[in-house]
Amino acid sequence: MAKILIVEDEELINNLIKENLILAGHQCKQIYDGSEARKAVQHTHFDLILLDLMLPGCSGYDILPECGNIPVIILTARDGLYDKVKGLNRGAEDYIVKPFEMLELIARVNVVLRRNMTDRKEIFTLGELCVDLQSHRVMAGEEEVSLTLKEYELLEYFIQNQNIALTREQLIEKVWGYDYEGDTRTVDVHVAMLRRKLNLGSKLKTVYKLGYRLEVLQ
Repeated sequence: MAKILIVEDEELINNLIKENLILAGHQCKQIYDGSEARKAVQHTHFDLILLDLMLPGCSGYDILPECGNIPVIILTARDGLYDKVKGLNRGAEDYIVKPFEMLELIARVNVVLRRNMTDRKEIFTLGELCVDLQSHRVMAGEEEVSLTLKEYELLEYFIQNQNIALTREQLIEKVWGYDYEGDTRTVDVHVAMLRRKLNLGSKLKTVYKLGYRLEVLQ
């Protein structure tokens, strides 16, 4: 499951992309404005960004330099060679011209994700804790630990953002989803379970009045 940011000002297209990505097993955040997208990429982790070029607030070209190491696929009605070369030269990994077939988009998304995720470390270790991020197996010493889906997704998000203080609101948004209607106490409950099951009391730190941080020595 990848966490994908969709930056597209046409609501119908944005919703259609989201629906198909969710069916493909991914998690999505939707943004319709360039300025809002610029802020999002500076403060939130994504595995992939689908980026329109013509946006209110600021253009996709202005957002590309802010994306850092996050792979970007440009989605645009601009089909000229100059625009394509400009987008690729500024860091985009692919360029899809509208209108496009949804099956083609999903195929290209999967190609870019595979290409980038193969470079990631697939085994995370911390003391006696060992997490296989590909098979989703969690070991504490010689014993395999059974985690619920949300416990595992929460653990994986901490691993992806190790040594970073994460607010409860961020954790709710990234793990439970943008439409979650419960409160942040569920984060505290799941963190307590991770600490107990994985003996992470000294590593999964409480950040006073903010949230939590997985502390990993560099």
